[in-house]
Amino acid sequence: MNFVFDFSRVLFRWRPEVLLREVLPGRAADEASARHWVDQIFQSYGGDWAEFDRGTVSPQALAQRIATRTGLRLDEAQAVIEAVPGELQPLPDSVALLQRVRAAGRRTFYLSNMPAPYADQLEAAHDFVRGFDAGVFSARVGFNKPEPEIFALAAARFGVPAETLLFLDDHAPNVQAARQAGWQALLFTDAAQAERDLRAAGWWLD
Repeated sequence: MNFVFDFSRVLFRWRPEVLLREVLPGRAADEASARHWVDQIFQSYGGDWAEFDRGTVSPQALAQRIATRTGLRLDEAQAVIEAVPGELQPLPDSVALLQRVRAAGRRTFYLSNMPAPYADQLEAAHDFVRGFDAGVFSARVGFNKPEPEIFALAAARFGVPAETLLFLDDHAPNVQAARQAGWQALLFTDAAQAERDLRAAGWWLD
C-alpha cells in the first residue's frame, strides 16, 4: 500500500478560530465571534477561499474580495491571509507516523488543497515535505478536493494503480471522493486513531 497524506489537520495544525482571535482580537473576541468570522472569511473553504486554493485568485485579490464581502478593512483581511502559514505548524505525532511509514519502506505522497504561496512556504520550511515521493497541491493543478479530476491527476502523477493508494484526510467528502476514484481512504482524526484504524483494516505495516 502507498500512503497519501493530506496536510491541514493531518500533518499540520489548523485552528482557524485561534488564528482569528490572535489576528483580529477586536472582532474575534470570544469563541462565538471567532466562529462567526471563520465562517465569513473561509466560507467552509468554498467561494473566494476555494478559488485561492485553486490558484485562480491572488492573495491581494482575495483580500479585496473578503473585505468587500464581509466588511472587514482591507488591512485586516490581508493580515489574516498573511498569518495562515504561521498557524500551519507540523503535528509531531503525525510527522512521527509519516516517518514510521517511510522507515517501513512504503512510498509516501501528498494531496492537499493549498494556495501556492503557502505551498511554497511549507516546502521551504520543512524537510519532511521535501521527502515525499511526489505530491499535488491544488493551486498548482487548478483543481480542488473533492473534485474527481484532482484524484485522477494525482494517481497519474504518482504512477501507481489507484487501488494501491491509501489516503488519510480529515474531511469526509474528500474521503468519499477518493473511494469513488478507486482509492482506499481513511477519515483522519489524529495519529493514534489513524494507526488503530489502519491496523483494524489490515493496512498497517506489519
